[in-house]
Amino acid sequence: MGKKRKQEPLPSWVRPKQRFSRRLGRFFIHFLGWTGIAILYYIVFSFFFDTPAEYAMKLSTQKLEQQYDILSQRYDSLTAALDNIVARDRNVFQILFESEPYDFTSDDDKARINQYEALLDKDLGKLSQQLADKTQNLEKMMTASVQSHEKMQAKLETLGSDLDFIPSIQPIINPDLTLLTASYGMRIHPFYKTLSSHQGVDFTIPEGSRVFATADGTVKDVITRKSSSGNTVIIDHGNGYETHYNHLNKINIRKQQKVRRGDIIALSGNTGLSLAPHLHYEVRYKGMRMNPIYYFFMELSPEQYQRMLRIAESGMQSFD
Repeated sequence: MGKKRKQEPLPSWVRPKQRFSRRLGRFFIHFLGWTGIAILYYIVFSFFFDTPAEYAMKLSTQKLEQQYDILSQRYDSLTAALDNIVARDRNVFQILFESEPYDFTSDDDKARINQYEALLDKDLGKLSQQLADKTQNLEKMMTASVQSHEKMQAKLETLGSDLDFIPSIQPIINPDLTLLTASYGMRIHPFYKTLSSHQGVDFTIPEGSRVFATADGTVKDVITRKSSSGNTVIIDHGNGYETHYNHLNKINIRKQQKVRRGDIIALSGNTGLSLAPHLHYEVRYKGMRMNPIYYFFMELSPEQYQRMLRIAESGMQSFD
């Protein structure tokens, strides 16, 4: 048998290469291991915890959602006011012409669609800023309204029973607020076609509708002679306030009679210089004609009162 060969020792220059290869392999394995651990840690951490950037984005999203909810409520309120105006105009048209008016809502829908499309083309940053500005304005308006309401509430509490003698309800039944057809201010006269001061409010109601005293008081005068205001009732509330009810048909009270808020004092009509059946209602304080819109506070919620103000600001044709 032959003798086994002895393994010749490796040259000295090969050994460093082997050691380097082994070290490089171990480093690469360690690198892969630590990289995997880091990736796993990041996945677990990001699953349970938000990064500062993600947290900021979530806060921003929540704010945008809150602003959107506020603007949605505002939009719903404006839509309700618009529907109210449409219903009021339809009511006037039916009374004047005894027919259905042209339906303008389809044109409004087209305009709304165009407006939405224009919003879609806007930059997200501009939309966000616009939402922020509108929200800030709404907050200011809300704060002013709350402060005004608190002041009014404090004054009402000091009045006590004297509040019964202040006009504070509508003179007719108008729960949907659709019957107000002309407000206080400068209006085109329906007969003379000139700009004149309309110093009361008009409610378009059918003849024979009930008319109510808006506060406690004493009937100062009942006018049935021919005049531009037609059959009229004047109530003195004993505190500087007077209320006038014009263009009546049947009057149920007499001069010097005591009345309470909510009493039926007359039925509406179309007497005097009147374009159509309606009630012209005035509030006077120490001889000065006041805007009656400010004296409907007792029966209206804050939302209804805001709607009434927007209707009054829309500009309407007087009937007398």
